[in-house]
Amino acid sequence: MAAASIALGIVRPSYLLLLLAATSGIVSPLLLQATDTVSRSHPLSGDRRLVSQGGKFAVGFFKPVGGTPDKWYLAVWFNKVPKLTPVWVANRVAPISDPKSSALRISDDGNMVLYNQINSPIWFTNITSSTSNPTIGVILDTGNFVLTLASNLTNFLWQSFDEPTNVWLPGAKLGWNKITGLNRRLVSWKTSSDPSPGYYSVEIDHGGSNQFFYRWNNSENYWTTGSWTGTMFSGVPEMALYPKSLLTYEYVNNEQENYFMYRTNESKIVAMFSMEVVGQVKAVSWMESAQDWVPFLAMPKAQCTVYLVCGTFSICTENAFTFCSCIRGFSQQYGGDRLYGNLTEGCMRNVGLPCAGNRSNSSKKAKVDGFYALAVANLPNNAWSVAAASDNECKHNCLNNCTCTAYSYSDTCSLWYGDLINLVSPTDSSPGQSIYIRLAASEFSSPTKTKKALVTGTVIVGGIFVLSIVLIALWIVTKCRFSSVNKVEGSLILFKYRDLQNVTKNFSDRLGKGSFGTVYKGVLADGTLVAVKKLDGISQGDKEFRAEVSTTGTVQHVNLIRLLGFCSERSLKILVYEYMPNGSLDRYMFGSNRVALSWSTRYQIALGVAKGLAYLHEKCRSCIIHCDIKPENVLLDASFLPKISDFGLAKLVGRDFSRVLTTLRGTIGYLAPEWISGTAITAKADVFSYGMMLFEIISGKRNLEQSEQSTETFSTETFFPVLIAKRLPEGNIQALLDYELTVNANFNEVEMACKVACWCVQDDENSRPTMGEVVQILEGLVDINLPPVPRCLQIVADRALFSSHEVQ
Repeated sequence: MAAASIALGIVRPSYLLLLLAATSGIVSPLLLQATDTVSRSHPLSGDRRLVSQGGKFAVGFFKPVGGTPDKWYLAVWFNKVPKLTPVWVANRVAPISDPKSSALRISDDGNMVLYNQINSPIWFTNITSSTSNPTIGVILDTGNFVLTLASNLTNFLWQSFDEPTNVWLPGAKLGWNKITGLNRRLVSWKTSSDPSPGYYSVEIDHGGSNQFFYRWNNSENYWTTGSWTGTMFSGVPEMALYPKSLLTYEYVNNEQENYFMYRTNESKIVAMFSMEVVGQVKAVSWMESAQDWVPFLAMPKAQCTVYLVCGTFSICTENAFTFCSCIRGFSQQYGGDRLYGNLTEGCMRNVGLPCAGNRSNSSKKAKVDGFYALAVANLPNNAWSVAAASDNECKHNCLNNCTCTAYSYSDTCSLWYGDLINLVSPTDSSPGQSIYIRLAASEFSSPTKTKKALVTGTVIVGGIFVLSIVLIALWIVTKCRFSSVNKVEGSLILFKYRDLQNVTKNFSDRLGKGSFGTVYKGVLADGTLVAVKKLDGISQGDKEFRAEVSTTGTVQHVNLIRLLGFCSERSLKILVYEYMPNGSLDRYMFGSNRVALSWSTRYQIALGVAKGLAYLHEKCRSCIIHCDIKPENVLLDASFLPKISDFGLAKLVGRDFSRVLTTLRGTIGYLAPEWISGTAITAKADVFSYGMMLFEIISGKRNLEQSEQSTETFSTETFFPVLIAKRLPEGNIQALLDYELTVNANFNEVEMACKVACWCVQDDENSRPTMGEVVQILEGLVDINLPPVPRCLQIVADRALFSSHEVQ
């Protein structure tokens, strides 16, 4: 969405109140400065603005951020959204330079007219039917700016909803009036700082089919929504995935009109559709917690589908941070829209093709242009086919024409002349095809220069290598002399207790306390941050403890916290881990001060934890059962990559899973039924705990939250896992998702996660999936059926009435 500067004014009452005050002779100058109405006697100028009666929308002059300083526009924007977002612009092609000397007035013929600083009309409503009754302009709470009779506010002579710019608001029609020929379509801004009409537009098919066409420069159709099915457009299946409680759609195609319209189902929902400068229509909703617009639908879904979105000699890559990049031998031209990270102006050659110059200089041997292979998803459309029996012949056909920029050969020879457009990188699932890009000979290294560079480089590298060996030797000698830590099996560091006292400043910076001990923050001598865990209840001898820690230290996976070293002195047993800057998952999930994570981040965390557990259960030399999976034991690195902590510690404290346990350490709400019944514990106990944690990731609330619910109001009907298990067969999962995610969540993933969670907490451990199977399901590789409602959920809910504490 475009940001902007505005000329601020004062919110004030409606035109009827103004008219009443004027007729009674009690109008003050301040009262006349702000209203929802512009009239002949009260034009809109300078820093004054109109505000709708309910305060939802405003009209005034604004200047886009990043735009030309002396270009101002008359616009409608959301009045209560902190991030200024224009939804309609009057003078897109004729900005004014000074809003104080410009004005929106009601003319003698009843039209609204915008006059610039030299009093020339630059925009007007252009109603042709004359009326003797006075007209006024009013901004409504729908965002519709209307011209109407002062005596009849329901009779619109003109409305901005009939002339949308780039935004489509709830209640507005997008389509075609077959009687009058009125065509309501969206046209993008030229750039994020220039509201003038851009290249991309979307409009309904005038041929009669119930679909919308996306066009570039009013000529090239590059995408269609597909036909309306009654509930969604066939080319936009995502419409069925987000909450139906959010929007209601209406499609009408009769003898008079062919249009599409939507409405929000709750007044508190602030949503809109916008044709972006990159050729996508995005549906967004204002999220108070994020203080930003959050997209929940994009059409087309694939950015690289948009025609010429990256300009010339640039390649588009889906899901990349900057989706457009210049191909080899080319650099970005000035222009484009850097705010969006795209290169609409395309790229230009670093070195021109010296084709003509080579032919004119016969005294020197001409250097031949070269080619390099570029992998693309599909070959560009504008190819010329020529006869050629081989790849080499096809290449020479291109070299013989100075305007030929690329070729491809696969049974037939295809040549491209002039600019290359719409290049798209292949996906991981498809290798794509090769197109050979022509570059000047100077872009390729010559053998002589390469040989000289190789010799020079070898000498330099050799010198650096010798110097490095000397420095490393000195470092090792110094380290051995002064360091008090030693390497042991598996490259773990054996720390002395006094060293860890220094590292942790005498264990002063406590990070938290878990089932196995207390964790402190520390800093090693080289500046590396570490987490130091003092273990409780370790009864093993020094030799057995070292052997067990060494085994645990060899377990390494991207989703497991890395053990760096340990300390074992008499009864003191301490582990040193890598430090996770974003702390544990629970701080982002629960409590009034939480920092809510997006659904995509939560889903990737759930998948990462599943991968870590699958590695512990299935990839290690012997199965490692965690025993205490919960959000507090999932740590997050700087990129919110999840890492499981405390794995392998269960064995260190003497747990024997081959027999019935007489004692247990776990957390009510995550314990599998086996812990209570006394049957042997297997990896499926971790699967149960993972399922209970997954419920919390979905809901953003504790499954058992005694601090927020008294035992009088708590019941199995309000226990979230029971609710989700019962509503899943009904397809009613939207209401169960964390309220902060109901706009931008992928509900296909939400449903899949709900099913996985329910299967993980089945009563019979044999009915639960393995963690390896959970990973395959979450990655979309395996289908999953609806699960039955587990009886154990009812038991857990009943137990919550009596205890919410950790049990020993």
